[in-house]
Amino acid sequence: MPVIITNMSSKSFPEGFYWGAATASYQVEGGIENTDWAKAAKDSRVPPCDMACDHYHRFIQDFDIAKSLGHNAHRLSVEWARIEPEEGVFDKKAIEHYRQVLLALKDRKMKPFITIWHFTLPLWFSESGGFERRDAPEIFARYSKYVVQQLGDLCEYFSTMNEPSVFASNGWLRGSWPPFKRFALTDMVSITNSGRTFESKANKGFGALFLYLRVMRNLADAHNAAYRSIKEISPRTDVSLVKHVIVFEGKNILNKLFAMVANHFWTHRFMRRIRHHVDTIGLNYYFYKQFGDKRSWRKTDMDWNFAPEKIYEALKILSVYKKPIMVSESGVADDDDSDRAEYIQKQVEGTWRAIQDGMDVRGHMYWSLLDNYEWALGFEKRFGLVEINYQTLERKIRPSAYVYKEICETNSVVEYK
Repeated sequence: MPVIITNMSSKSFPEGFYWGAATASYQVEGGIENTDWAKAAKDSRVPPCDMACDHYHRFIQDFDIAKSLGHNAHRLSVEWARIEPEEGVFDKKAIEHYRQVLLALKDRKMKPFITIWHFTLPLWFSESGGFERRDAPEIFARYSKYVVQQLGDLCEYFSTMNEPSVFASNGWLRGSWPPFKRFALTDMVSITNSGRTFESKANKGFGALFLYLRVMRNLADAHNAAYRSIKEISPRTDVSLVKHVIVFEGKNILNKLFAMVANHFWTHRFMRRIRHHVDTIGLNYYFYKQFGDKRSWRKTDMDWNFAPEKIYEALKILSVYKKPIMVSESGVADDDDSDRAEYIQKQVEGTWRAIQDGMDVRGHMYWSLLDNYEWALGFEKRFGLVEINYQTLERKIRPSAYVYKEICETNSVVEYK
């Protein structure tokens, strides 16, 4: 192996800590055609996903790989368009497939963490207004309740939705994701790369801002309604929401004020709407921004600042809600695997420091187990512990995955040389 691992036994995690990686249905399964994203691809507004990694048929192989890498948990999502292909009509075959997926994880003694909805919408919902609809919270709660009814005997941890702020901002402010509505002043605040080449095709105007605010309100209401519906049928189910946290900081008083305002609008404004309707909070961390910072940052393949250790600050931001936290996603796009081992080690050490400082962190999921469809960026960016050859669908474990394996198996921070 090109990497030598040394165990740092003094930096151990709590007993029973969950270690694993994450995937999302549309990004890896393949063959999903009745969604807003598939339609957008047909209209040449985003890259096509097609068969992706064919995880739908190869999940056993992929879970065998994850198990061999020391994972004791796995975060996955179920596909709304498969489960409810028509409004109010549920597909038993889709549910049976996901039951087989969960049983495969159980056979490998890997704890499943299910995300009920991860960005893609069934066409019947998106084409009738999606989360702009007044009754969107009731529709989402009905779907969420059904999923837990059908899968709750095989899984105790369910997140209602993934990154609501990312979903709404890319769809209604930046216009790079469906439904491609762009606020006219977005150029002033955009800091991410989620598909810039498609933004010029968006419908640009001032009305998108008001739709964005409506969607954000509906997403919070949808989560709260789903939480109540799930608890009615399964009080012991642990219900969470996965929140993407951007860490904003500033050095001087003015820039600290800018950071406080940015953290409020990106994270706390939404969290305060749902804080009484979560048992656990999922953290997705990728972005760090310091106002007034003139440093020349080392960059990831996504052109994001290389700051894995700042996951500590992201955990601290969420810790004010006094709930257990799961690192549900964090990782790096790194095509040649030259930076991933370092990124993982620093990310894990930042998580360990948070626990030492009293934050209740229960697990860590690297994004992602597999290379996958990175939304409007297609298959260009490589996040996976496992490399995918998209021509042959061959799986190849990257060297950095063995650094993470040592972390998982020793339940501790490691350093590599």
